Amino acid sequence: MRRRIPALVLTAVLAGGGLATVAQVAAAQPAAAGSITVNINQLRQQVSDLRQKAATLDHYGAHAEAAKARAEANAIQRRIDQLEKAERESGRRF
Repeated sequence: MRRRIPALVLTAVLAGGGLATVAQVAAAQPAAAGSITVNINQLRQQVSDLRQKAATLDHYGAHAEAAKARAEANAIQRRIDQLEKAERESGRRF
């Protein structure tokens, strides 16, 4: 009997801790689910500027720096695409 009680207490504590964690996550979701404002036009301008910079760097022979600028522009463009897709699909209901 003595060994059973600590095991039951340990199980109850772990289960209670799990429930407390779930409650904290559930309470945090409404705050995290707030809207995020992103200026897509500003991001597009950054992509354009970076691509122009890459072209200029290529022209002057700085190919490594041009590749970095192009990679950054591509990353920003992927983010724009993700944001636009999320915006399109946010109104869909399953």
